[in-house]
Amino acid sequence: MKTVFVTAETAQRSWYVLDAEGKPLGRVAARVASIVRGKTKPTFTPSQETGDFVVIINADKVAVTGRKRSDKMYHHHTGFVGGIKSFTFKALIERHPTEPLELAVKGMLPKGPLGRKILKNAKFYAGPSHPHAAQQPTAIDL
Repeated sequence: MKTVFVTAETAQRSWYVLDAEGKPLGRVAARVASIVRGKTKPTFTPSQETGDFVVIINADKVAVTGRKRSDKMYHHHTGFVGGIKSFTFKALIERHPTEPLELAVKGMLPKGPLGRKILKNAKFYAGPSHPHAAQQPTAIDL
């Protein structure tokens, strides 16, 4: 057998669109992370960016169960002494509608330069419209 090494330049990349309205936050994030990383392809290489592009629409209408909407906390540190900032899920989604989903996907990707590069292949939009119609994305479901 011959080992095929696929680079980012030679990889066949597709575009997908996923509607997150009413779907659980973690399930959407896990599916998106798997696709943008390239784990759904037979040519998956852990050290290469060979995944597909995913457009997530209605990211502000993602569902959380139980009391997570009021109890789930997100923390951010400014870098200054005593500079920790904390927001609930509800406050964060009002301020930045796509941020909870972006943070969930980011946490499921590798840490470092490769993970930051892969995260750019996921496009998050709060509403039902997106500017990527020219790429003719294929609709996927969970």
